Amino acid sequence: MSHPTVAFLQAFSDALNNHDIDAVMDMMTDDCVFNAVAGPEVQGKSFVGQTEVRQGLEAAWKNAPDACWVDGVYHVVGDRGFTESTYKGTAKDGARTEARMIDVFIFRNGKIAVKNAFRKNRPPVNG
Repeated sequence: MSHPTVAFLQAFSDALNNHDIDAVMDMMTDDCVFNAVAGPEVQGKSFVGQTEVRQGLEAAWKNAPDACWVDGVYHVVGDRGFTESTYKGTAKDGARTEARMIDVFIFRNGKIAVKNAFRKNRPPVNG
């Protein structure tokens, strides 16, 4: 069984930046989990399965239509990986977020089974 590579994580990041939901979902398992940076649960808001993860990511892009992850550094170690990047996005109310973050991944059968997002809690940066 092959594990994803750094190139795989770069392609996943490119799909996120292009807001290409079909490409993103093709890289995730059918029973994938996305733990968002915020929400009522210990892990933030958890989206489980292809349908929920798709809806969660699309909602994030609607909230910040210019959302992007830049300056990525990618690491893969066996069935785990992580991406360090800077998240940039402007919410509909005009609040602009720019903060370092990390996505921690668990891989299964060559795809992402879990995407667990963590971001610095920084006040909006406007200007």
